[in-house]
Order: sequence, then C-alpha cells, then structure tokens
Amino acid sequence: MHPALTFRAARRVACVALPVCLLAATAPTFAQLAPQTVSEALALATDAAAALAPPGARVLASAGTLDTRLRLAPCARVTSYLPAGSSPWGRTRIGLRCTEGSTPWNVYLPVTVQVLAPAIVVASALPAGSRLDPTQFSRAEVDWATAPAAPFTTVEALAGRVLAHPVAAGHALRPGDLQPRRWFALGDTVRISARGAGFAISAEGQALTPGHEGQPARVRTDSGRIVVGRPIGERHLELNL
Repeated sequence: MHPALTFRAARRVACVALPVCLLAATAPTFAQLAPQTVSEALALATDAAAALAPPGARVLASAGTLDTRLRLAPCARVTSYLPAGSSPWGRTRIGLRCTEGSTPWNVYLPVTVQVLAPAIVVASALPAGSRLDPTQFSRAEVDWATAPAAPFTTVEALAGRVLAHPVAAGHALRPGDLQPRRWFALGDTVRISARGAGFAISAEGQALTPGHEGQPARVRTDSGRIVVGRPIGERHLELNL
C-alpha cells in the first residue's frame, strides 16, 4: 500500500478511537513537509488547546498550507513549537524548525483549532433589545474557539439580560452579545467594599456617576472622600486596591 494511503487510513482509525482528532491534509498539500511533521504539529496544537478547554470538550485541529513559493531544504529532524503570543484556539499557527539539516530553516504552519463543547444558544432569531428569558434558550455543542470570550453555559447567568445586537437562531451567547448592566444610578446609596490579605473594608456612599457593568464608577463616602471602583452588583461598588 502507498505510504500516504497507509497514513490516511491510520488517521481515520485514530479519529474514531481518540477524543482528540487530528485532521491532517493530504500529501500533495504538504509536498515539502513529511506527514509525520504535520501530525506532530497538530498534536502540539491540540494539546495546547485541550489544556484550556472545558471538561469533556472535543478538540479538533486542521492544518492549512504553506506558501507554495517556499522550497525547504531536506531535514532529518523538524521540531514543532508554539510561537510566542500565539493563541492556542481558533486560527493560529505552529512553528516548524529544522534542527538537523544542511540548511537550517523555520516556517509557520497555519492551523485552525476547534474546541467543541456544550453551551447556551438561542432557539430562534432575536432582535437587538430583546430581554432574555429561559424559554428562549437551548443547549448545543458549539465551537468555543470562534471568539475570545467563552460562551455562557448556564441559563441563570442570562435570565433578564438584554441583547446588544440581533442574533441568529443557534447563536451561542457570549458576554459581548449583551448590554452592560446598570448596577446603580446617579445619586443612589451604594455599598462600598474592598478586600485584601487579612483585611476587609465595608462602607456606604453616594454615587456620583451611574454604575455600569465593566466601567469604573465614582462614589462619595459618608466622610466626604471620593473613591473610584468597579460596580459588581446591585448598588455595590468594589474598590480597586
């Protein structure tokens, strides 16, 4: 049997038997890279992604193509590595370095990594401004790697929230899909708290600015001091120590 056919057949068996399936390309796509080199690069990508994936997730990695203008010198040993700053999820790249050859070389193999796990999705299309309730949700396996923020996994975290923009049916909801919550209004009495190593502070004050989720807010304490903190709940400000 042709070696390339043997490699592809072995990979099909591995995909059935293992929770992590490495999707290598056919031999002509990687005329300058040995199938084993591509397989090792994909294994490195899946290992890095699986380390950050939720329990039970399926991690799939597929390789793109090198620049067809590249002409790589023969190499007895190619080492795979994660380039500094590269994301382990989504569209990323794996570095390939020739460490035993007449002419050293270093290239970057494009890789796409999927992290498939359950999350909350909307059952039908919803317009911007919709107030969410549990009847609008379902659970489905989605690719967590399509956006930097993880999707929501519990209905409780979404009940009562308002959509910031329209979403299509089956869309996995993430923090960026929701309008920021307003935890208190200008003039409200606000509980102020701070916690550190071996101490905790609690006080009250009057809001000088509205308290929007994710944005700093200013509060004047009963003693007249003005503090800046992070709104974290209903009429609750946490100081940034």
